[in-house]
Amino acid sequence: MSRKRTSPVHGWLVLDKPEGMTSTAAVGRLKRLYSSRKAGHAGTLDPLASGCLPVAFGEATKTVPFLVDAQKTYRFSVRWGIETETLDREGRVTREGGPVPDDAAIDAALPRFVGEIDQVPPAYSAILVDGERAYDLARAGETVELKARPVRTFSLERVGPTEDAETPFECVCGKGTYIRAIARDLAEVLGTQGHISALRREAVGPFGLSDMISLEKLEELRHKGANQGGPVPDTLVNCIRGLETALDDIPALAVTEADVTRLRNGQAIILKGRDAPIVSGRCLLSCRGKPVAIGRGEAGLIKPERVFNLSGS
Repeated sequence: MSRKRTSPVHGWLVLDKPEGMTSTAAVGRLKRLYSSRKAGHAGTLDPLASGCLPVAFGEATKTVPFLVDAQKTYRFSVRWGIETETLDREGRVTREGGPVPDDAAIDAALPRFVGEIDQVPPAYSAILVDGERAYDLARAGETVELKARPVRTFSLERVGPTEDAETPFECVCGKGTYIRAIARDLAEVLGTQGHISALRREAVGPFGLSDMISLEKLEELRHKGANQGGPVPDTLVNCIRGLETALDDIPALAVTEADVTRLRNGQAIILKGRDAPIVSGRCLLSCRGKPVAIGRGEAGLIKPERVFNLSGS
């Protein structure tokens, strides 16, 4: 007999977001597929962009801030000689006529954009200006002046030849880096204009190409599991990764049932015993293989920062 699943889903799903869909709309589709009241993504992808959109369900939403800060990898193409108001192919042309740079000049300019750099975000961005989103002000015709801020790029490489006035690149970068701004600034250094003609995110933190699944495939899996009778068939649940997957860069420690009770009451714990580790900084606390909390070690104690309630899972 098929098993019905009525408990909520907790964990991460790595969506291969299609072009033409907002990240918010994508999360909405997934919430309906998984009958989930609580879901959120780890880093917006523009409608133009496709690729890696990690989505957290249930208690995993408490780990979203840790993945938002993670390193990201993008593949993108720059179209030379044309600048648009949105700095991508969907915007109105604002400047054009510049030359198409040769690959040698491009390669020589790339090191200027690696490391910690100051970057002025695009006017069409989600940054708050006096309580309003910059893109809302820009769409209303207001002049948006954003200040430069430090961001980090770990690598920026040309990954193919320039053809038909377009050049493909790969960039590995940190939180808050705008690929559209890199295209704008690189074009300026090269004495021309440029905008993003294609953009795909290939990795966010521990999640990469092999982890992604499309909406079409998820719909197919839901249809295949429809005879299970529950609101969320196992064919879909099997695509969910544990909430601890987003925390792969912090140490994990096992705690006792008594510790679990203290943590859930917001109390600090002490790891006892001759071989007990001395913890400094964040750690993932688990009991019998189930995540319990994210804690922070300080002065011999571990204090809970985020507590997970997975009793219904």
